[in-house]
Amino acid sequence: MIRIRQGSVTQILNKRIGLTELLAAIPGVGDQKAYNYDGLTGPVEVGDNVILNTTAVAKKLGTGGAHFVMANLTRPERDTGAAGHIMKMRYSPAQVKVLAAEEPESPWAESIRNTDSLAGTPVVVGELHSVLAPAAAGIKSASDGQARVVYIMTDGAALPIYLSNLVHQLKECSLLDATITCGHAFGGDWEAVNVYSALLTAVAAAKADVIIVAMGPGIVGTASRYGFTGVEQGEIINAVNILGGTPVAIPRISFADPRDRHRGLSHHTATALGKIALTSCTVVLPDLDNPSWSQIILKQIAQAWSPDKHTLVSQDGRSALTELESKGVKVTSMGRTPQQDPAFFLAAGAAGIYAARHRRKE
Repeated sequence: MIRIRQGSVTQILNKRIGLTELLAAIPGVGDQKAYNYDGLTGPVEVGDNVILNTTAVAKKLGTGGAHFVMANLTRPERDTGAAGHIMKMRYSPAQVKVLAAEEPESPWAESIRNTDSLAGTPVVVGELHSVLAPAAAGIKSASDGQARVVYIMTDGAALPIYLSNLVHQLKECSLLDATITCGHAFGGDWEAVNVYSALLTAVAAAKADVIIVAMGPGIVGTASRYGFTGVEQGEIINAVNILGGTPVAIPRISFADPRDRHRGLSHHTATALGKIALTSCTVVLPDLDNPSWSQIILKQIAQAWSPDKHTLVSQDGRSALTELESKGVKVTSMGRTPQQDPAFFLAAGAAGIYAARHRRKE
């Protein structure tokens, strides 16, 4: 059941490209926070009457405690513009038209059409959105800020890239140079139909030195082996190899997560790299202060896949966290900070550092 309520905008809390955060007065409830995606429902102002989807808040899901504007009754008309004919969220009431980088109308179409290889470009592949910040910081710290970092956001979680405060912050502080949204995800600097064309767009149009691929905020999981959207990590590794790139996997590691299935090497990583990935990648393990943690991880890896399937390397990831701190970027994963769950963030940072050091140099 979809829960729909009507409200009146009482205050604009924050505006940034593509997203407006607001308070709406809901009859019988009072003022509550909501998000408006300007590209979907048009601009919103104080006094507008809006229709809200309140399902996520009612179900106590992880949407930041906010509703979503479905329609602005005060400003019902929107100009969809002329460019592009690719629909994302197709055949739904919220379908949105974009100009895909690879479609004929795009100024990048010919360049992408003539690019059929990543030519060894390192591609850092993560499972959670929260790995994006330490991975990007690791790339920048290891390249003295010179490597051009392009983020491909898949449609495994949030579809509008505008929801991510992290992407906004990383671009503002120059840790992220460009974004591409693929599949049904939308709102990036470039749009792509799937992860293959997104990867080619990253090198042909965005001129990436290093690519990071991960879903947006809000991974879906069911506590089952295959019922989580993070299995895409293995599929993306396959795609990178098919296109001649160099896949670098971020293992999901934690010694702060209270759930046994995520202690040490997460069962998600074991599934994605052990079962879903049919091709090889480099798995970067962070240098950890606790030697027993490293031994636990190595034992779990030995049980997850054969020793000749992937290449294991170790890397110190601490400079990535130092870079984040120097830029004032605060990041959490599952509510935990780098101080509370160092292994998780060091793994992502180490992968970024390794990838930067193995990028192509013209």
